[in-house]
Amino acid sequence: MKINFKDVLNRANEYKPAISKFLRDMIAIPSESRQEEQIIQRIKKEMEAVGFDRVEIDAMGNILGYIGHGHHLIAMDAHVDTVGVGDPDQWEHDPYKGYEDAEIIVGRGASDQEGGMAAMVYAGKIIKDLHFADDYTLLITGTIQEEDCDGLCWQYIINENDIRPEFVVSTEPTSCRIYRGQRGRMEIKVSTSGVSCHGSAPERGDNAIFKMAPILNELKVLHTKLKEDDFLGKGSLTVSEIFFSSPSRCAVADGCSISIDRRLTAGETGEYALQQIRDLPAVKAAAARVSMYNYDRPSYTGLVYPTDSYFPAWTLEENHPACQTMVAGYKHLFGEEPIVDKWTFSTNGVAISGLSGIPCIGFGPGHEDQAHAPNEKTWKSELVQAAAMYAVIPAMYVDKFGRD
Repeated sequence: MKINFKDVLNRANEYKPAISKFLRDMIAIPSESRQEEQIIQRIKKEMEAVGFDRVEIDAMGNILGYIGHGHHLIAMDAHVDTVGVGDPDQWEHDPYKGYEDAEIIVGRGASDQEGGMAAMVYAGKIIKDLHFADDYTLLITGTIQEEDCDGLCWQYIINENDIRPEFVVSTEPTSCRIYRGQRGRMEIKVSTSGVSCHGSAPERGDNAIFKMAPILNELKVLHTKLKEDDFLGKGSLTVSEIFFSSPSRCAVADGCSISIDRRLTAGETGEYALQQIRDLPAVKAAAARVSMYNYDRPSYTGLVYPTDSYFPAWTLEENHPACQTMVAGYKHLFGEEPIVDKWTFSTNGVAISGLSGIPCIGFGPGHEDQAHAPNEKTWKSELVQAAAMYAVIPAMYVDKFGRD
């Protein structure tokens, strides 16, 4: 199929006001994890209005919009839940009413990650307008609970809906760069036990908090010794939470637990990371318990889909057809070489690629440093670029790599 890339860019620019309005409508709907029902319904309305061939909401609550009826299934994904507002005094504008000028849109979810959703929907309209139908079916997903448990939505889509695309484009923010991987992560719990007694005579008991203290010091050292990968970078860990149990403030603590945010680089598995901690001398001395958290909170539909809090690292080779297609599309549309890099944070790619082995590639409007930040913003020029890219990728891929 011959694509007129100038026409695509012109059409994307023509739809800039509509993309911006749709994004602001989404921002105006509070949609923290497990509270996404209203925003899902708003997306459904927009998909139907621009002419999607089929729109469904699955039992978990993800929205699945289809364009075309061809043999090659290609997916594009945006999670539509957000984190909370945080301290409202740090916002210059209401995080839900937002703010807009000629260049930017401000509000919770602008970059992370509703801008990607807006650009995808209008890419679908461009495909319809310019008759880019080919031997592909484009699946555009608005997924839920990512901020609570990244990848859970795609575990459900793959395993329960039995959907396995040839590749998935994640529209998480990349500053309109092409991202082909990320470190993984896992959530680890370490617990110590003691014996309580009255605080006036602590020698009668066994303080679980004191047992935890040398473990904390050894974890700090362990962080400096973790593996490093040339592309993904170094593994890391930090202690993110601490809990205790005690009969009162006037008693020796009989329990202490910490949470560890462990970032996994290439070659680091969940069991490997757990064993590293179990092997620490202070952990052995304290007979501490080391385990992985799990996640079992219900979605807004009430569905519970339990999973371990383990989200593997993943990369896509630069010579993979999906990456080659993205690079070629960028060059044709914008007349320059793209930057190919990786995310610092985690995405739904942990389930798409890390757990299920489906190729994943990233290209999204917005910037990583806007994620979870007060005064979160995105750029209208990037929304236009993203819509144009998403519109040409399926036909370009099929034309070069999908012919029998």
